[in-house]
Amino acid sequence: MSRPNQPFSTTKTEGLLLPPELIARVAGLDPKLPGIRPEDYNLPKGERINEATNRSWNRLTALWARFRKELEGLHEGDAATGLTRDRWLLPLFDELGYGRLQRHAAFDIDGKSYAISHLWGHAPIHLVGAGLDLDKRAPGQVGAAQASPHGLVQQFLNRTDDHLWAFVSNGLKLRILRDNVSLTRQAHVELDLAAMMDGELYSDFRLLLLLCHQSRVESERPAQCWLEKWSQEAREQGARALDHLREGVEKAISALGSGFLAHPASVALHARLASGELEAQDYYRQSCAWSTG
Repeated sequence: MSRPNQPFSTTKTEGLLLPPELIARVAGLDPKLPGIRPEDYNLPKGERINEATNRSWNRLTALWARFRKELEGLHEGDAATGLTRDRWLLPLFDELGYGRLQRHAAFDIDGKSYAISHLWGHAPIHLVGAGLDLDKRAPGQVGAAQASPHGLVQQFLNRTDDHLWAFVSNGLKLRILRDNVSLTRQAHVELDLAAMMDGELYSDFRLLLLLCHQSRVESERPAQCWLEKWSQEAREQGARALDHLREGVEKAISALGSGFLAHPASVALHARLASGELEAQDYYRQSCAWSTG
Protein backbone atom coordinates (compact mmCIF):
# COMPACT_ATOMS: atom_id res chain seq x y z
CA MET A 1 0.00 0.00 0.00
CA SER A 2 1.16 3.54 -0.67
CA ARG A 3 1.57 6.11 2.04
CA PRO A 4 -1.12 8.78 2.44
CA ASN A 5 1.09 11.49 0.92
CA GLN A 6 1.81 9.37 -2.17
CA PRO A 7 -0.94 10.09 -4.70
CA PHE A 8 -0.49 7.03 -6.94
CA SER A 9 -1.69 3.79 -5.39
CA THR A 10 0.86 1.64 -7.24
CA THR A 11 3.88 3.85 -6.60
CA LYS A 12 5.74 4.28 -3.34
CA THR A 13 9.02 5.88 -2.38
CA GLU A 14 11.52 4.76 0.23
CA GLY A 15 14.13 7.31 1.25
CA LEU A 16 14.51 10.63 -0.50
CA LEU A 17 15.82 9.75 -3.97
CA LEU A 18 12.67 10.96 -5.71
CA PRO A 19 10.25 12.10 -2.96
CA PRO A 20 6.46 12.18 -3.47
CA GLU A 21 6.49 15.94 -4.10
CA LEU A 22 8.88 15.50 -7.02
CA ILE A 23 6.93 12.54 -8.39
CA ALA A 24 3.74 14.63 -8.28
CA ARG A 25 5.48 17.30 -10.35
CA VAL A 26 6.55 14.67 -12.89
CA ALA A 27 3.04 13.23 -13.09
CA GLY A 28 1.60 16.71 -13.56
CA LEU A 29 4.12 17.54 -16.30
CA ASP A 30 5.12 20.62 -14.31
CA PRO A 31 6.49 23.06 -16.93
CA LYS A 32 8.90 24.43 -14.32
CA LEU A 33 10.53 21.00 -13.94
CA PRO A 34 13.42 20.53 -16.37
CA GLY A 35 13.38 17.48 -18.62
CA ILE A 36 9.62 17.06 -18.83
CA ARG A 37 8.98 18.23 -22.40
CA PRO A 38 8.14 15.74 -25.19
CA GLU A 39 11.47 16.41 -26.88
CA ASP A 40 13.23 15.50 -23.63
CA TYR A 41 11.69 12.04 -24.07
CA ASN A 42 13.12 11.81 -27.59
CA LEU A 43 9.65 11.99 -29.14
CA PRO A 44 9.31 13.12 -32.75
CA LYS A 45 8.44 16.76 -33.23
CA GLY A 46 4.73 17.31 -32.72
CA GLU A 47 4.10 14.05 -30.86
CA ARG A 48 2.80 14.44 -27.33
CA ILE A 49 3.62 12.32 -24.31
CA ASN A 50 0.00 11.16 -24.00
CA GLU A 51 0.05 9.88 -27.58
CA ALA A 52 3.16 7.81 -26.92
CA THR A 53 1.66 6.55 -23.66
CA ASN A 54 -1.57 5.45 -25.37
CA ARG A 55 0.35 3.50 -27.98
CA SER A 56 2.43 1.66 -25.38
CA TRP A 57 -0.57 1.06 -23.11
CA ASN A 58 -2.58 -0.59 -25.88
CA ARG A 59 0.23 -3.00 -26.72
CA LEU A 60 1.25 -3.82 -23.17
CA THR A 61 -2.23 -4.44 -21.75
CA ALA A 62 -2.64 -7.28 -24.26
CA LEU A 63 0.82 -8.68 -23.49
CA TRP A 64 0.15 -8.50 -19.76
CA ALA A 65 -3.09 -10.48 -20.06
CA ARG A 66 -1.28 -13.28 -21.92
CA PHE A 67 1.63 -13.21 -19.48
CA ARG A 68 -0.74 -13.50 -16.52
CA LYS A 69 -2.40 -16.58 -17.99
CA GLU A 70 0.95 -18.25 -18.64
CA LEU A 71 2.05 -17.59 -15.05
CA GLU A 72 -1.05 -19.35 -13.75
CA GLY A 73 0.01 -22.55 -15.49
CA LEU A 74 3.41 -22.77 -13.80
CA HIS A 75 4.30 -25.11 -10.97
CA GLU A 76 4.79 -23.64 -7.50
CA GLY A 77 8.43 -22.75 -6.95
CA ASP A 78 9.16 -22.08 -10.63
CA ALA A 79 11.26 -18.91 -10.89
CA ALA A 80 9.75 -18.26 -14.36
CA THR A 81 12.75 -16.16 -15.35
CA GLY A 82 12.67 -16.92 -19.08
CA LEU A 83 8.92 -16.48 -19.28
CA THR A 84 8.95 -13.22 -17.34
CA ARG A 85 11.69 -11.69 -19.44
CA ASP A 86 10.54 -12.82 -22.87
CA ARG A 87 6.79 -12.42 -22.48
CA TRP A 88 6.69 -9.28 -20.37
CA LEU A 89 9.78 -7.40 -19.22
CA LEU A 90 11.69 -7.21 -22.51
CA PRO A 91 8.59 -5.90 -24.35
CA LEU A 92 7.99 -3.46 -21.49
CA PHE A 93 11.50 -2.03 -21.69
CA ASP A 94 11.19 -1.93 -25.46
CA GLU A 95 8.14 0.32 -25.05
CA LEU A 96 10.10 2.42 -22.58
CA GLY A 97 12.60 3.21 -25.33
CA TYR A 98 15.44 0.78 -24.55
CA GLY A 99 14.97 -1.36 -27.64
CA ARG A 100 15.52 -5.10 -27.30
CA LEU A 101 17.75 -5.35 -24.24
CA GLN A 102 20.69 -7.74 -24.63
CA ARG A 103 22.03 -10.02 -21.90
CA HIS A 104 25.18 -8.79 -20.17
CA ALA A 105 27.95 -10.87 -18.64
CA ALA A 106 28.34 -10.71 -14.88
CA PHE A 107 30.33 -7.74 -13.61
CA ASP A 108 33.46 -8.41 -11.58
CA ILE A 109 34.69 -6.00 -8.89
CA ASP A 110 37.74 -6.98 -6.85
CA GLY A 111 37.09 -10.64 -7.46
CA LYS A 112 33.39 -10.54 -6.56
CA SER A 113 30.85 -11.32 -9.24
CA TYR A 114 27.62 -9.37 -9.74
CA ALA A 115 25.31 -11.33 -12.04
CA ILE A 116 23.19 -8.41 -13.23
CA SER A 117 21.25 -9.51 -16.29
CA HIS A 118 21.24 -6.46 -18.57
CA LEU A 119 22.85 -3.07 -19.12
CA TRP A 120 21.75 -0.02 -21.08
CA GLY A 121 24.39 2.71 -21.30
CA HIS A 122 25.38 3.48 -17.72
CA ALA A 123 22.23 1.92 -16.26
CA PRO A 124 22.24 -1.68 -14.95
CA ILE A 125 18.86 -3.36 -15.53
CA HIS A 126 18.40 -6.56 -13.54
CA LEU A 127 15.45 -8.67 -14.69
CA VAL A 128 14.49 -11.82 -12.77
CA GLY A 129 11.51 -14.15 -12.77
CA ALA A 130 8.09 -13.51 -11.28
CA GLY A 131 8.67 -16.47 -8.97
CA LEU A 132 11.47 -14.61 -7.17
CA ASP A 133 11.08 -12.03 -4.42
CA LEU A 134 13.07 -8.85 -4.97
CA ASP A 135 14.02 -8.80 -1.28
CA LYS A 136 14.94 -12.45 -0.76
CA ARG A 137 17.86 -14.65 -1.75
CA ALA A 138 17.07 -17.68 -3.88
CA PRO A 139 19.87 -20.28 -3.71
CA GLY A 140 20.64 -21.71 -7.11
CA GLN A 141 19.00 -18.88 -9.04
CA VAL A 142 21.36 -16.72 -11.10
CA GLY A 143 21.02 -13.10 -10.06
CA ALA A 144 19.51 -13.99 -6.69
CA ALA A 145 21.76 -16.71 -5.30
CA GLN A 146 24.24 -14.68 -3.24
CA ALA A 147 21.97 -11.74 -2.42
CA SER A 148 18.41 -10.67 -3.09
CA PRO A 149 17.92 -9.13 -6.55
CA HIS A 150 17.47 -5.72 -4.94
CA GLY A 151 20.48 -6.20 -2.68
CA LEU A 152 22.66 -7.38 -5.56
CA VAL A 153 21.98 -4.26 -7.61
CA GLN A 154 22.36 -1.92 -4.63
CA GLN A 155 25.68 -3.49 -3.65
CA PHE A 156 26.90 -3.16 -7.22
CA LEU A 157 25.93 0.52 -7.44
CA ASN A 158 27.62 1.25 -4.12
CA ARG A 159 30.88 -0.36 -5.23
CA THR A 160 31.32 1.28 -8.63
CA ASP A 161 31.70 4.87 -9.78
CA ASP A 162 30.64 4.09 -13.35
CA HIS A 163 26.97 3.44 -12.58
CA LEU A 164 24.64 5.67 -10.58
CA TRP A 165 21.01 4.67 -11.32
CA ALA A 166 19.57 1.22 -12.00
CA PHE A 167 16.36 -0.75 -12.40
CA VAL A 168 15.43 -4.13 -10.94
CA SER A 169 12.22 -6.04 -11.65
CA ASN A 170 10.61 -9.45 -11.32
CA GLY A 171 7.79 -8.49 -13.67
CA LEU A 172 5.37 -7.91 -10.82
CA LYS A 173 7.24 -4.97 -9.31
CA LEU A 174 9.80 -2.59 -10.73
CA ARG A 175 12.19 -0.51 -8.64
CA ILE A 176 14.38 2.47 -9.44
CA LEU A 177 17.60 2.42 -7.42
CA ARG A 178 20.50 4.83 -6.99
CA ASP A 179 23.97 4.59 -5.47
CA ASN A 180 23.17 4.90 -1.77
CA VAL A 181 25.83 5.37 0.89
CA SER A 182 23.40 4.42 3.66
CA LEU A 183 23.61 0.74 4.49
CA THR A 184 20.87 0.83 7.12
CA ARG A 185 17.88 1.89 5.05
CA GLN A 186 16.67 1.17 1.53
CA ALA A 187 16.16 4.09 -0.85
CA HIS A 188 14.22 3.47 -4.03
CA VAL A 189 11.03 4.09 -5.96
CA GLU A 190 8.80 1.05 -6.39
CA LEU A 191 6.12 0.66 -9.04
CA ASP A 192 3.67 -2.21 -8.50
CA LEU A 193 3.30 -3.48 -12.05
CA ALA A 194 0.82 -6.22 -11.13
CA ALA A 195 -1.56 -3.84 -9.37
CA MET A 196 -1.13 -1.29 -12.14
CA MET A 197 -1.90 -3.65 -15.00
CA ASP A 198 -4.51 -5.80 -13.24
CA GLY A 199 -6.32 -2.64 -12.13
CA GLU A 200 -5.99 -1.03 -15.58
CA LEU A 201 -4.60 2.11 -13.94
CA TYR A 202 -3.65 4.14 -16.97
CA SER A 203 -2.52 7.22 -15.02
CA ASP A 204 -0.12 5.09 -12.98
CA PHE A 205 1.24 3.53 -16.16
CA ARG A 206 1.81 7.00 -17.56
CA LEU A 207 3.86 7.81 -14.47
CA LEU A 208 5.86 4.60 -15.02
CA LEU A 209 6.72 5.77 -18.52
CA LEU A 210 7.64 9.25 -17.31
CA LEU A 211 9.96 7.91 -14.60
CA CYS A 212 11.55 4.90 -16.29
CA HIS A 213 11.85 5.94 -19.92
CA GLN A 214 15.22 5.41 -21.55
CA SER A 215 15.73 9.16 -21.80
CA ARG A 216 15.81 9.38 -17.98
CA VAL A 217 19.20 7.59 -17.85
CA GLU A 218 20.61 8.69 -21.21
CA SER A 219 23.73 10.84 -20.76
CA GLU A 220 27.45 10.87 -21.38
CA ARG A 221 28.06 10.66 -17.64
CA PRO A 222 25.70 9.12 -15.06
CA ALA A 223 25.57 12.35 -13.04
CA GLN A 224 24.16 14.20 -16.05
CA CYS A 225 21.03 12.07 -16.54
CA TRP A 226 17.55 13.39 -15.86
CA LEU A 227 16.95 11.10 -12.88
CA GLU A 228 19.99 12.55 -11.17
CA LYS A 229 19.00 16.11 -12.08
CA TRP A 230 15.52 15.49 -10.68
CA SER A 231 16.99 14.04 -7.50
CA GLN A 232 19.17 17.13 -7.13
CA GLU A 233 16.14 19.33 -7.79
CA ALA A 234 14.28 17.55 -4.99
CA ARG A 235 17.20 18.03 -2.59
CA GLU A 236 17.42 21.72 -3.42
CA GLN A 237 13.67 22.15 -3.08
CA GLY A 238 13.80 20.44 0.30
CA ALA A 239 16.65 22.69 1.41
CA ARG A 240 14.67 25.77 0.37
CA ALA A 241 11.64 24.52 2.28
CA LEU A 242 13.78 24.02 5.40
CA ASP A 243 15.18 27.53 5.04
CA HIS A 244 11.67 28.98 4.85
CA LEU A 245 10.62 26.90 7.84
CA ARG A 246 13.65 28.03 9.80
CA GLU A 247 12.89 31.67 9.00
CA GLY A 248 9.30 31.20 10.15
CA VAL A 249 10.36 29.57 13.41
CA GLU A 250 12.87 32.35 14.11
CA LYS A 251 10.20 35.00 13.50
CA ALA A 252 7.80 33.16 15.80
CA ILE A 253 10.41 32.96 18.56
CA SER A 254 11.26 36.63 18.16
CA ALA A 255 7.59 37.60 18.27
CA LEU A 256 7.00 35.46 21.35
CA GLY A 257 10.02 36.85 23.18
CA SER A 258 9.12 40.43 22.28
CA GLY A 259 5.56 39.81 23.41
CA PHE A 260 6.69 38.72 26.85
CA LEU A 261 8.93 41.77 27.18
CA ALA A 262 6.13 44.12 26.13
CA HIS A 263 3.66 42.69 28.63
CA PRO A 264 2.95 45.04 31.60
CA ALA A 265 3.56 42.22 34.07
CA SER A 266 7.14 41.68 32.86
CA VAL A 267 8.81 44.17 35.22
CA ALA A 268 10.80 41.43 36.95
CA LEU A 269 11.90 40.03 33.60
CA HIS A 270 13.16 43.46 32.52
CA ALA A 271 15.04 43.81 35.79
CA ARG A 272 16.76 40.43 35.42
CA LEU A 273 17.84 41.25 31.87
CA ALA A 274 19.05 44.74 32.87
CA SER A 275 21.09 43.42 35.82
CA GLY A 276 22.66 40.62 33.78
CA GLU A 277 21.13 37.96 36.00
CA LEU A 278 19.45 36.64 32.86
CA GLU A 279 21.62 36.63 29.73
CA ALA A 280 19.95 37.57 26.44
CA GLN A 281 21.05 34.24 24.92
CA ASP A 282 19.51 32.32 27.82
CA TYR A 283 16.27 34.27 27.38
CA TYR A 284 16.33 33.36 23.67
CA ARG A 285 16.69 29.68 24.56
CA GLN A 286 13.76 29.95 26.96
CA SER A 287 11.67 31.57 24.22
CA CYS A 288 12.58 28.65 21.95
CA ALA A 289 11.44 26.21 24.63
CA TRP A 290 8.17 28.09 25.13
CA SER A 291 7.50 28.20 21.39
CA THR A 292 7.91 24.42 21.04
CA GLY A 293 6.46 23.36 24.39
